[in-house]
Amino acid sequence: MNGYGKYFGKKIGWYLVTFLFAVVLNFALPRMMPGDPVAGIAAQTTQGVTNTAAAEKIYKEYAEKFGVDKPVYVQFLKWAGNALRGDLGVSFSQYPRPVADILKSSMGWTLCLQLPAILIGWLLGNMLGAIAAYVKKGFDKIILPVFLFISNIPAFGMAVILLFIFSLRLGWFPSSGGYGYDLIPNFSWTFIRSVVAHYQLPFWSIVLTTIGAQAIGMRSMAIYELNADYVKYSRFLGIHDRKIVRYVFRNAMLPQITGLAMSLGTMMGGALVSEIVFSYPGIGTTMMAAIKGQDYPLLSACTLIITLMVLVANLVVEILYGLIDPRIKASQMD
Repeated sequence: MNGYGKYFGKKIGWYLVTFLFAVVLNFALPRMMPGDPVAGIAAQTTQGVTNTAAAEKIYKEYAEKFGVDKPVYVQFLKWAGNALRGDLGVSFSQYPRPVADILKSSMGWTLCLQLPAILIGWLLGNMLGAIAAYVKKGFDKIILPVFLFISNIPAFGMAVILLFIFSLRLGWFPSSGGYGYDLIPNFSWTFIRSVVAHYQLPFWSIVLTTIGAQAIGMRSMAIYELNADYVKYSRFLGIHDRKIVRYVFRNAMLPQITGLAMSLGTMMGGALVSEIVFSYPGIGTTMMAAIKGQDYPLLSACTLIITLMVLVANLVVEILYGLIDPRIKASQMD
């Protein structure tokens, strides 16, 4: 275990350093946006107030409440300390609602949508890519062009295509939202049917783009491994093809595991565009609202979650590589 301990220790150390830099950027970048959101909140409170001194006093009270009247480094230290305790502040755009409450709601919608979609897309893509590489013939000639086309469609493009065909043209599914606007969340069959109907288009837009990319990657890696010297030598020795293929696809899966971890990590990033297209009540829509409302605390919290998921996903990949590939342990023992 000395080799593994050395390998994992170095990786965790580098990821901690990266996380510290990322936290600083997550705090600083949203606050570089032009405008003063505190002035907007104060203006709503002082509507009809003609006394300038009273309006200025109210503005100062809000600035003090949100802590924006202090130097930036003091704001950062206070924000970081509160974040460690789970206090992400109060939302500017949805004042006085806490940021943590907003994220609890939107995170649930995002995880329920994107986690199953990415996992199903990854499994189907790798299965189809492996079949295309091993079977070849007509199957490969049909599946490869289709997946090349699908893999080059961005998430927002696939979302718009499905929205146009299945919602606007055919009218099979709703075009936006997580459930009917006339419904209140509950456990009735009416509400559940509405959630399932609104779920379909965002779900399949993510699944289809994930299938395409994974199928192409798996096919390329499987073909490379099938033509490797160890495969030719094994066949020369008379080893059964089924046993050879098991090792071939195990080696070909290493980059695909990276793809899965990165997809799970960026589930709070790139694929969020699909949520925005369909106005799905997840992190993507929440982040867009935070940008429009210059909501620093909410935007910083959203980007912090994305950063954490990407770093954790990459660390999981490194750990899986260390466990799957014995060459890594051997290199650390030298």
